[in-house]
Amino acid sequence: MHSSHLLLEEPIRMATILEPSKASFFPAMTKIVGTLGPRSRSVEVISACLKVGMSVARIDFSWGDAEFHQETLENLKIAIKSTKKLCAVMLDTVGPELQVVNRSGSAITLKADEKVFLTPDQGQEASSEILPISYAGLAKAVKKGDTIFMGQYLFTGSETTSVWLEVDEIQDDNVVCVIKNSATLAGSLFTLHASQIHIDLPTLTDEDKKVISSWGVQNKIDFLSLSYTRRAEDVREARDFLSKLGDLSQTQIFAKIENVEGLTHFDEILQEADGIILSRGNLGIDLPPEKVFLFQKYAVYKCNMAGKPAVVTRVVDSMTDNLRPTRAEATDVANAVLDGCDAILLGAETLRGLYPVETISTVGRICAEAEKVFNQDQYFKKTVKFVGEPMTHLESIASSAVRAALKVKASVIICFTSSGRAARLIAKYRPTMPVLSVVIPRLKTNQLRWSFSGAFEARQLLLVRGLFPLLADPRHPAESTNASNESVLKVALDHGKASGVIKSHDRVVVCQKVGDASVVKIIELVD
Repeated sequence: MHSSHLLLEEPIRMATILEPSKASFFPAMTKIVGTLGPRSRSVEVISACLKVGMSVARIDFSWGDAEFHQETLENLKIAIKSTKKLCAVMLDTVGPELQVVNRSGSAITLKADEKVFLTPDQGQEASSEILPISYAGLAKAVKKGDTIFMGQYLFTGSETTSVWLEVDEIQDDNVVCVIKNSATLAGSLFTLHASQIHIDLPTLTDEDKKVISSWGVQNKIDFLSLSYTRRAEDVREARDFLSKLGDLSQTQIFAKIENVEGLTHFDEILQEADGIILSRGNLGIDLPPEKVFLFQKYAVYKCNMAGKPAVVTRVVDSMTDNLRPTRAEATDVANAVLDGCDAILLGAETLRGLYPVETISTVGRICAEAEKVFNQDQYFKKTVKFVGEPMTHLESIASSAVRAALKVKASVIICFTSSGRAARLIAKYRPTMPVLSVVIPRLKTNQLRWSFSGAFEARQLLLVRGLFPLLADPRHPAESTNASNESVLKVALDHGKASGVIKSHDRVVVCQKVGDASVVKIIELVD
């Protein structure tokens, strides 16, 4: 894999860096996933998050019950209606996550060089000498010298609530550990991560299945974030489970890579999943620090070439408590964009952070600046070379549409699609201009009732870099030789004009099917 280079054109005037960025209807091409929680669940805050760029709301079942999350989702629906901003919903599973059971909720102080017992006996009271855990098989999984990390759920790394433990000995079902650093465990939920250790628990647990088949079905979730995906078989099992749940057969599965097992089987997982989430929090524990960036670059590259979304997490942890990111964090966000990621996922920053709206706004602005110097020409050539010849019919049309748009300096690409596949292929070639993806609904039946497709497909494009979906009037067919496509095109153009991305005398590239043929055409707008 070749490294990506910035698009820096001579002569470079350093003073131009200080020039204010132009306001845009679309904050950035790179998408932002916000985790909704105690600090970000009111209608007012969610509305503000949508206005500054959140396009996917993540609901995390590692904490909180279904009723709590349902209230949050109802607030999201109200916010979507009031702001007229489309937003998808992602359900994040718990998976084989190990947790400390602290029923009293009182703070626990651990001191360096002392010992602590990890026990599966959840009847014990948590203290500085003994910590009950949710997994009975830890004693069989670890050995002397292994490393265990314990931290507040969605730990930020800057907290004094995280502790490293080293396994000293095994006593029956208990694991005796030496405390490597002093810390005070204070908070509602603490998780354990045993570095490079196989945990013999299913990826999709019975509790996960219960949540998906009730809450997930009720709310027709767009995305399932499959925590701790370790093999392709994990994705296949999850897809088989979803296929039996009616509408959820359309739900896309994003495999969350959180440990060395997932890294080792990355290629086979990518082949099965609809997208990848690089969970850098846990990965940063499993991998040596100097290897994390390398995995990110290779993983994002592989996703790009496969035309599947890559989502990067844990970028501005310090904004959980601060109004500005650190210099390193701001650079990290920009580098993720330059690497080619589709979306940035915010966890603790919006879940329990003090500044959820400001965090989304700041990340969006950094993404937008990085996109300006993304070397699209080099990326395009690399992608075409990787795909090779002969290209498939759709791949050829998509790459041609992007090339044409770049050559004529089009302000926007308009793509008509029913499944979203054509729009995703266009996005694969990373055009520098927005892609208005007009999703044409199709009539379908389950032999009991008729309904229109399109809503799922439109929302699922919200996690793909550069795509901005519109749901067309279902009375207009996707493939036609008559004037109906022209009226749908007019709706798309009007939307582009209203949002400020299309102006008089701009050129627009349109990609659509006419009968059996796929057509790419260039139109120039008049007054």
